[in-house]
Amino acid sequence: MFINSKLRELQIKLVYYGPALSGKTTNLEKIHAQVSPKRRSDLVSVKTREDRTLFFDFMQLELSEIKGLQPKFKLYTVPGQSYYAATRKLVLRDVDGIVFVADSSVKRLAANRRALGDMAKQLKELGRQPKEIAFVLQSNKQDLPDAVDPELLARFLKIPAHLNIPAVALQGQGTAETLRKLISLVISRI
Repeated sequence: MFINSKLRELQIKLVYYGPALSGKTTNLEKIHAQVSPKRRSDLVSVKTREDRTLFFDFMQLELSEIKGLQPKFKLYTVPGQSYYAATRKLVLRDVDGIVFVADSSVKRLAANRRALGDMAKQLKELGRQPKEIAFVLQSNKQDLPDAVDPELLARFLKIPAHLNIPAVALQGQGTAETLRKLISLVISRI
């Protein structure tokens, strides 16, 4: 979190983290489509030829004043592929809140756990403790036939149920709720 007292701005960094193809970019695309252009920047994405995130996706949101400051939420995604570990760590630097986008497919349970472990390791390497950062689990892809119940997924990942939001990001379900929950947790720490 950075306070620019001259401009009366509060800059808050939020990161969408998770395994490859879990729906991180889709979340930002849906949020971007739902927010008034007056309150958001363009969505910037750097993609590979296969339409996968290469470096990160980024957009900025502006909300109503908080304690006399204009909040600017900078939303990032990380590339999910494991060979981009250095990029993911770089994007996590100075993070204020994290949405962990889990793929609810039973076939992706191990990938979710691995990505969550990688995230915790990267935060520790940056001198941060995961518990000191606002955190929300999004149980995405709940529309899949083999989707794990959100409560069971949270338990499997050892995340408290009250931090879990079920979602179908492709349809926009749960995307706004997830962001609102994370913003609320971040603001409660100010």
